[in-house]
Amino acid sequence: MRLVFAGTPAVAVPALAAVAASGHELLAVVTRPDAPAGRGRGVVRSPVGAWADAHGVEVLTPARPREPEFLDRLRELAPDCVPVVAYGALVPPVALEIPRHGWVNLHFSLLPAWRGAAPVQHAVLHGDELTGASVFQLEEGLDTGPVYGTLTDRIRPEDTSGALLDRLADSGAGLLVSVLDAIADGAARARPQPADGVSLAPKLTVADAQVRWTDPAFAVDRRIRACTPAPGAWTTLRGDRVKLGPVRPVPDAPELKPGELLVERKRVLAGTATTPVALGEVRAAGKKPMPATDWARGVRVDAGELFA
Repeated sequence: MRLVFAGTPAVAVPALAAVAASGHELLAVVTRPDAPAGRGRGVVRSPVGAWADAHGVEVLTPARPREPEFLDRLRELAPDCVPVVAYGALVPPVALEIPRHGWVNLHFSLLPAWRGAAPVQHAVLHGDELTGASVFQLEEGLDTGPVYGTLTDRIRPEDTSGALLDRLADSGAGLLVSVLDAIADGAARARPQPADGVSLAPKLTVADAQVRWTDPAFAVDRRIRACTPAPGAWTTLRGDRVKLGPVRPVPDAPELKPGELLVERKRVLAGTATTPVALGEVRAAGKKPMPATDWARGVRVDAGELFA
């Protein structure tokens, strides 16, 4: 088939590379416009756009995919299908109708669970044991279209949202190509999503990433892993914000009040509503991440001090 790929962040690149190597004809990519990034806030290409530049593939960067110039170019390209992975903009019906097989989206959840921008983060945050990826027909509703195929993956106790998303991006790339092959062969069958089991996964905010020490240890652990690497779990000490990497619940540790710190020779504990957690990496404002024991020695944590 003749394909135009739509996607923006690094998590979409494995699928783009798989599509390019699949034997289908990759005509162009659609990605979000170049945007400021990094400390210098210089304008940079999206990861998908950068991959396309490096491989000599045409890059389309409409501010909105309803722009007449973009729609005209898409009609000129005349793709049979537009595979989509984390494009980041709502696609209007007029654009959806241009390819004869429509736009086919790879989404990182088992639909209808976790429709929205942050399905992996919410799966980790809510303690799901099983997740996966779905390829479905894109339509106007939020991730509501009929599903062509799925894969499953068990969430490991140590999984951060970043690690889990990377794993699903790799396995999901194969799923997307298999669906495209089936569409080309006329063998694909999309099934409507069930009405039960719908849940929503809006983007996690910086406020969502603040650690709640009055939660039980398992919930503190989940929140930090869900917010790693973005937006980054955080708390405060002496009024200054401190970012935290994944922690480890310690059932046999001394009893501590929520947020109370205890510095030991080889670990730093923080109290929760249940058992304490051992801190992993800690990043103070303006500093690089470091082991919790090094951080605690540097700031000279006093006995009984509290995270807030």
